[in-house]
Amino acid sequence: MSNTTVVPSTAGPGPSGGPGGGGGGGGGGGGTEVIQVTNVSPSASSEQMRTLFGFLGKIDELRLFPPDDSPLPVSSRVCFVKFHDPDSAVVAQHLTNTVFVDRALIVVPYAEVKQPTRVVVHKTAFES
Repeated sequence: MSNTTVVPSTAGPGPSGGPGGGGGGGGGGGGTEVIQVTNVSPSASSEQMRTLFGFLGKIDELRLFPPDDSPLPVSSRVCFVKFHDPDSAVVAQHLTNTVFVDRALIVVPYAEVKQPTRVVVHKTAFES
């Protein structure tokens, strides 16, 4: 017995009225306005990242890890950029393989994980 689940495509008709296409690898942003940038040079600053991605649209938030003031030596950094407009995040993905400082950047969409506002803990039968 197979445990394979078939999920129908949610894509609509294609531009010519034909069948819709699937997602495919490295495709569109899926509506998220956040991108994850990896393989960032350790010498790149958050201000440099803001300048680079600021050309693509308004940035609501930018986080670089480890931060600029981190005392720990690092071999690579990760940057998260939240754009005001999701279309800017889609365009930003085209910067993948762009050499910035001394590294080829890898830019992918990042789905934000919403933290629950309240966690409810239930007592089990084993607790007294």
